[in-house]
Amino acid sequence: MATPATILIVDDDEGSRELVVFALEGNGYRLLVAETGADALALARSHLPDLVLLDVMMPGMDGYEVCRSLRHTMRTAEMPIVMITALDDRESRLHGIEAGADDFLSKPVDRIELRARVRTITRLNRYRRLLEDQARLEAAAVELKMAYDSTLEGWARALELRDHETEGHSRRVTEMTVRLARTLGISEADLVHIRRGALLHDIGKIGIPDRILLKPGKLDADEWEEMKRHTIYARDLLMPVTFLHPAMDIPYCHHERWDGSGYPQGLSGEEIPIAARIFAVIDVWDAVTHDRPYHRARTPAETMELIRNDTGSHFDPCVVKAFLQMMEEASDSEALASAPS
Repeated sequence: MATPATILIVDDDEGSRELVVFALEGNGYRLLVAETGADALALARSHLPDLVLLDVMMPGMDGYEVCRSLRHTMRTAEMPIVMITALDDRESRLHGIEAGADDFLSKPVDRIELRARVRTITRLNRYRRLLEDQARLEAAAVELKMAYDSTLEGWARALELRDHETEGHSRRVTEMTVRLARTLGISEADLVHIRRGALLHDIGKIGIPDRILLKPGKLDADEWEEMKRHTIYARDLLMPVTFLHPAMDIPYCHHERWDGSGYPQGLSGEEIPIAARIFAVIDVWDAVTHDRPYHRARTPAETMELIRNDTGSHFDPCVVKAFLQMMEEASDSEALASAPS
């Protein structure tokens, strides 16, 4: 249930204060009363009312001074202020506008007009605050997302520092995976999770001993079985992190194969999450076109042929078709950009 709007009534004249209170009480407002400018400032700063009804002609600190003081303090600068005055001349109102007043009411106050003005201003002020709160929440969400993604990039970079042979691999495959997923019509919301999954695709290798991960030669059967467990380690590492659950398809499933001969679960066909099917093509492309301890880099044409040959066994045919089209378009664009003008 929404809390009632708070109205601060400021007037040194008891009769005038009582008339305003009488007009507003029973309408669901929380009413605060101040007799002096100093009391008004103290109440405004402690209670942050939704509206200040401020008399102009007060001894000591008049309404103009109170208004200026409220406007010069960050905590109360946006607070709606309606000046109530017996002075109905243009100069007095201009003075009030310069002091920061939002609106004016003339004495004697008309109760119906007062209620209507208060109702409109408090609703607008609450709506403004709601928008400001929403904007703050959205900004905080963006900052949180950036912090999350920076952390994930740090994890990926830490793994690459451990294995120098794959330096730059995570960044490259992430960019290409997102491009291919977008080509296949994956929604922007899902691309966020695909990007995170691609960044963390090999995070499970943190659990692989150096003697296996950094071995320059071919792995024996036992070593290979341990290396294959990096997908399990990835699942176990990421499962407690709730916001990474939608990104887990790639780290856990990117070694599954279309024909069911992959690992760790032996999934086949469309049982394999689409994110993992997309990433599998990109991962092989990047691995084969760059030097590794166990092979020299192949040319793009040779790698394209390898991917074509593994279509329907290792790779999803629809994903391969989209990949080849994407690469052809990229090649055409590069050729056009480099052509003499």
